[in-house]
Amino acid sequence: MSENAEQKNGAGLSRAEIAEMLMKNFEKLPDIDQKLFSYGPLYLGGNAGLGGLIANSLYRRALNVRAARFASSLPMAVLPFLAASSLYHVAVSQPLLAGDLNCPSCSLLRGALVGVVGGGLYPILLALPLNLGLASRYGTAPLPEKGAMLRYCVDIGKPVFNKMRAVLLLQAFFGTYLGSKHFQSYTTLAHITFDQAEELHD
Repeated sequence: MSENAEQKNGAGLSRAEIAEMLMKNFEKLPDIDQKLFSYGPLYLGGNAGLGGLIANSLYRRALNVRAARFASSLPMAVLPFLAASSLYHVAVSQPLLAGDLNCPSCSLLRGALVGVVGGGLYPILLALPLNLGLASRYGTAPLPEKGAMLRYCVDIGKPVFNKMRAVLLLQAFFGTYLGSKHFQSYTTLAHITFDQAEELHD
């Protein structure tokens, strides 16, 4: 339960009641805060989709894959987009609107982790088996035996990971920024909601 919410109201409201009060006053936020809260995760997801396309391109070059360009690009754009935006909603946006996330550093950390994991590591890891399958199907690169596959994946993935460091840093920065701005919006929303509740109570 949000300490901010508990301090603002002394009535011992339930979690569901606090969430309902916050949602009712969401439209009273400044327009820019509403838009950032609603569309911010989509921008993070868009960056993740772009990272997926970059990772896919790097693996295709490493494995000399030329065929099925669209078939490999589509899931590498869509799946990271959905994963990052959904993960941010579950980890940051929803807890804030429910009054369950009252720690600014926690909001920043969650945003950064979602950016790195959902928007960076996930696309890198997802692109590897996809392009290994294409390389095997079209015979564009010699693949090792099953016992040496793990080592082969590490050897292929390491240079790609090194080239993707800038994307990981960008996603971490953007996730942190988004978490910070969303917590500021939540603080404003909490003041609007519970100051209004206190005035009605008085």
